[in-house]
Amino acid sequence: MNKTIYIIRHCEAEGQAPDAPLTEKGKEQAEKLAAFLYDKKVDRIISSPFLRAIQTVEPLAEENNLKIKVDNRLRERVLSSASMPDWMTKLEATYKDLDLKYEGGESSNEATGRIVEAVNEIRESDADNSIIVAHGGIISLLLYYYDKNAGFEAWRKLSNPDVYALQISDDNYQLERLWTEE
Repeated sequence: MNKTIYIIRHCEAEGQAPDAPLTEKGKEQAEKLAAFLYDKKVDRIISSPFLRAIQTVEPLAEENNLKIKVDNRLRERVLSSASMPDWMTKLEATYKDLDLKYEGGESSNEATGRIVEAVNEIRESDADNSIIVAHGGIISLLLYYYDKNAGFEAWRKLSNPDVYALQISDDNYQLERLWTEE
């Protein structure tokens, strides 16, 4: 079994709400992303249900005549339902204590569990080359799952968009950042 999963962070968006669309710059980035991935063989595309994630991959899906499957497990992680002016410090703490959970939010372990479950389903599928489109918080947890050197600083360094390739075989995996800043 050799699988490649392209992990894509969405392009620039107008906000953080689930229905926040891409900005004009984000739409241009989505076109550039489609061109960037043009020569990659893609069997399926799976996206977060958030509008900005779907819009990020629409040009690529259209070029490859692929449907976008929506998977709620790829939605952004909820840190807390309460307003936290010091949210960055609180977020960093969740990379040190993976079970730390704030009011109305998910722990790092809970959020990691759902995205890893989605990735494991992809590993078991017939598709050899898949794309998942998600958000910085949840993607950084997936990167940390595979590379313990990733974490809070990796989250801070993610760009919009960003692309990683996760190559998985029966007994090995390799994670590589493919996207370079514009």
